[in-house]
Amino acid sequence: MGCRMLCRTTFARPPVRRGGSSTKGPLMRKGVLGVAAVSVAVLASLTACGNDNKDSGSKAQVGVILPDSKTSARWETADRKYLQQAFDAAGIKADIQNAQGDKQAFQTIADQMITSGVKVLMITNLDSGTGKAVIQKAKSQGVTVIDYDRLTLGGGAQYYVSFDNVKVGKLQGEGIAKCLTDKKIVKPVVAYLNGAPTDNNATLFKSGYDGVLKPKFDSGEFVKGPDQAVPEWDNAQAGTIFEQMLTGTPNINGVVAANDGLGNAAIAVLKKQKLNGQVPVTGQDATVQGLQNVLAGDQCLTVYKAIKQEADAATKLAIGLVKGEKGQTNGAVTDPESKSDVPSVLLEPKPIYKENVKDVVADGYVTKSELCTGDYAKLCADNGVS
Repeated sequence: MGCRMLCRTTFARPPVRRGGSSTKGPLMRKGVLGVAAVSVAVLASLTACGNDNKDSGSKAQVGVILPDSKTSARWETADRKYLQQAFDAAGIKADIQNAQGDKQAFQTIADQMITSGVKVLMITNLDSGTGKAVIQKAKSQGVTVIDYDRLTLGGGAQYYVSFDNVKVGKLQGEGIAKCLTDKKIVKPVVAYLNGAPTDNNATLFKSGYDGVLKPKFDSGEFVKGPDQAVPEWDNAQAGTIFEQMLTGTPNINGVVAANDGLGNAAIAVLKKQKLNGQVPVTGQDATVQGLQNVLAGDQCLTVYKAIKQEADAATKLAIGLVKGEKGQTNGAVTDPESKSDVPSVLLEPKPIYKENVKDVVADGYVTKSELCTGDYAKLCADNGVS
């Protein structure tokens, strides 16, 4: 029986036996109990009707799936916070979940969001295979998909929001070249600690730094050292891989690490060999750890991607789509697998060296209190962090 029918239903009074029987007899008691039972059922049904209406008004209109919290702290400390703030400010209910690196969980979360009736699904894939399956299912159900931060190859998402990731890699390449030149190292050996081979962003980063460094390798100004990808951006594996690199090529002079987590893994190995500070290391994401490594001189630079800008751009796009508006973009990215152009919002990254760590704090991305702890307090003061 549907809610509307229940809400309109009336019930007859219980039969009252006349002529001699006590009104407290068995039949009356049975009738009263029956009415009570029915009344409870009706009240429960009416409550359910009310709840249905309330739930329909509070259902999430946007679903967001973040990849993990292990490979980079940013997903929980920055992206979740900024996305939630932007949706809340717009009065749009969003369901934000983290797959924690589990591909099956990623698909399960997506299925639940699609089934619940979200209009827009925003995902940061764990790999393109899983992402593609999710996107195809969402599109078959009329859900618009935004690839957030990394493109799902061959996925067919209608939109993509990220930073110019080739530019991120270019800044890393320019950074390592600057730091090696400043140290006046002749023909330095440069190792690559690349991101996950399943992540298109890692490919773009490498394209960027290779574009800067390959001419230097070709000319003999720099020497190409070990070059290896780190599966799933796993920091523990990165440490093992770099330790093997250093054992096989002990004269490594610089390390292009694709993000701060991988960079810190390399720095930990260099510390064991008392080489930290002597061998420049790159990174990106401007994590607290990465910024502290930069302040300490153990990391050459990090690349700051203003996550709030990225989150605000993605939520603005999603909110417009929920309202039936056409998505506003500022460019397009060609999917290397499908060769199709994906309408995109692309943002500018910024290199962060010791002297401009203060810019990240001033921007509110990290706080002075979390960055300038212990031994880093003096380093912060020396570099104008306030």
